Amino acid sequence: MQRLLMHRAAKPLIFTLCLLPLAWLLAATALDRLGANPAEALLRSTGDWTLRLLCVVLAVTPLRQALGLTALARFRRMLGLYVFFYGLLHLLCYAWFDMGLDWGDIVLDIPRRPFILVGFLALLLLALLAATSPHAVLRAMGGRRWQQLHRLVYAVAPLALLHFFWMRAGKNNFAEVAVYAAILSLLLAWRVRRALGHRMPQPRRSQS
Repeated sequence: MQRLLMHRAAKPLIFTLCLLPLAWLLAATALDRLGANPAEALLRSTGDWTLRLLCVVLAVTPLRQALGLTALARFRRMLGLYVFFYGLLHLLCYAWFDMGLDWGDIVLDIPRRPFILVGFLALLLLALLAATSPHAVLRAMGGRRWQQLHRLVYAVAPLALLHFFWMRAGKNNFAEVAVYAAILSLLLAWRVRRALGHRMPQPRRSQS
């Protein structure tokens, strides 16, 4: 598996796989297969894929350490950029279908509706992470400061989940919310446990 992940075709393959949801949505739109409300279907689907890919990104490090697959780290940055990409598509669907691309109304609407404000804040953090993802920025900032900044992804997760919860609360549909909440809670709890484990003082070895 490690050799497969290091293969030069691995990155293009994963890049293409991440584009498949968008390709499916475009094909479904062209063939009129999005149901009675295509705008809502596009809005919901782009949001769902943002949350799914966020879960994938947060799962990279635990899987890498649990399975010993160090090559998984090669894909984390690309997957993170895809989270931002689908989040941006989600925002554009809202701006276009809900607000008719009236940017004045959009600016007024965002702070007026809490679930949109929370989602917008999550996207702003994702935009900051995407803008600082290139290697040149990492070198300019230094590894430690860059890592500290990119821990903001741990703030994105609860914001995105809260946005999703409020979206589903209007229709009393909490089944998917519970699934994502469980996944994100496990992934974040793993990191908290790991961080606490690193901070615990190591027992002194007895000297003979």
